[in-house]
Amino acid sequence: MVVSDYRIQGATGEWEVVIGLEVHAQVTSAAKLFSGASTAFGAEPNTQVSLVDAAMPGMLPVPNRECVRQAVRTGMALEAKINPWSRFDRKNYFYADLPQGYQISQLYHPIVGEGQIEILLDDKDEGSAKTVGIERIHIEQDAGKLMHDQHPSFSYVDLNRSGVALMEIVSKPDMRSPEEAGAYVRKLRSILRYVGSCDGNMEQGSMRADVNVSVRKPGDAFGTRTETKNVNSVRFIMAVIEHEANRQVDVLESGGEIVQETRLWDPDRSETRSLRSKEDAHDYRYFPDPDLLPLVLDDAFLTDCRDSLPELPDAKRRRYERELGLSAYNAAVLTAEVETARWFERLLAATGKSGAEIGRAASNWVISDLFGALNRLGRTITDSPVSPEQGAELLRLVADGTLSGTLSKQVFEIMLETGQDPAAIVEERGLKQTSDTGAIEKVIAGVMAANADKVAEYRAGKDKLFGFFVGQTMKAMAGKGNPAVVNELLRKALG
Repeated sequence: MVVSDYRIQGATGEWEVVIGLEVHAQVTSAAKLFSGASTAFGAEPNTQVSLVDAAMPGMLPVPNRECVRQAVRTGMALEAKINPWSRFDRKNYFYADLPQGYQISQLYHPIVGEGQIEILLDDKDEGSAKTVGIERIHIEQDAGKLMHDQHPSFSYVDLNRSGVALMEIVSKPDMRSPEEAGAYVRKLRSILRYVGSCDGNMEQGSMRADVNVSVRKPGDAFGTRTETKNVNSVRFIMAVIEHEANRQVDVLESGGEIVQETRLWDPDRSETRSLRSKEDAHDYRYFPDPDLLPLVLDDAFLTDCRDSLPELPDAKRRRYERELGLSAYNAAVLTAEVETARWFERLLAATGKSGAEIGRAASNWVISDLFGALNRLGRTITDSPVSPEQGAELLRLVADGTLSGTLSKQVFEIMLETGQDPAAIVEERGLKQTSDTGAIEKVIAGVMAANADKVAEYRAGKDKLFGFFVGQTMKAMAGKGNPAVVNELLRKALG
């Protein structure tokens, strides 16, 4: 079978894929959800565990105000309904890395209700926009971590992560392809990073997704879904959807039934496998946590949360298009990650110019020259060897005629290697562009004398040779001739 136009072509015809995602995002906070233990990543096992996290008798949880604040700010960024009254519930189940024997979560009264995210499936086309609904966001505590590779016959438990605050962001089943799911997760991660409520680092586990997939004949009711747990990269999320959808179609077309179950993704074999039958809410015996009062958010708290929000990626993208005259593609690329947007805005500020006057030139340079160099060097915008201020200086030298396009590329390569400022490189290495008409005319005369046959051809009507003369003149001047002046004087000399 093959996937075509977001449909799976099976033996019995087309099948539609229905996708919903439950994204677990670790809240940016120095302390855990109900204790003062540190949340720093990479500490030695069991060195960041309070008595509350270890579920010692008599220890009572105390909600972390910052974790609540970050969840509310996230909900506001997703245009979601904020519930001024919410409540914590106990989700009861036994697992070795869950000391309490239950997880404090929110089921019946979450802190954030319905919202939405707009995704673009093609950065160059606003018409490719799609809105994916958010069902809810609730806050809960994370479990610990089992380590199976420390001993040949025992598993160890690390409780450093136990009690860390998570936001579970539950989408509606609105996505219909791996590409849409990938775009959704990238957009959600971008918003979380803009807001500062989660670092979005999927490799470290601070953002991961449970992937719900079902298939149906187009127009039919939803089919039975499976849930693949704890998928920690966009690439794997897309791979899970493709594999699981095709697997379900194979089962259904061979006369079988899809079992509602929890599955795991095996990246080595690129397949999902069954973990356990899917539990329902009643299996967890949810009930209100007796140790915690409901969360009641007053107007002042909500106003503070809203006032603290930054300009979000969609608003910034549209502003770049409107005020800087950027193409939809350039604006989307420059706003996709908050670090890129911050770097670009420092660059703009350092040029001392505004609007389309500098916007297009700056965006083109960042996307083509800077990004190309960073990819080549295996670096990111956050550890760029060239600062925004140095980039602005390079653009100024091009704009005022000190550097030609060719010379600016030479200077940029030297900046990457040495970290020097562009003006210092130009001065030290004599790379300044020349507009001296006398010097340029002398070089042109030499080029024409050396290519008398081509001069005759040009004057006989072979206009395409003009580019040859430009190239030879610039080569003779080691790229230092002002292109505009060279073009003007060549036309005069060639008649």
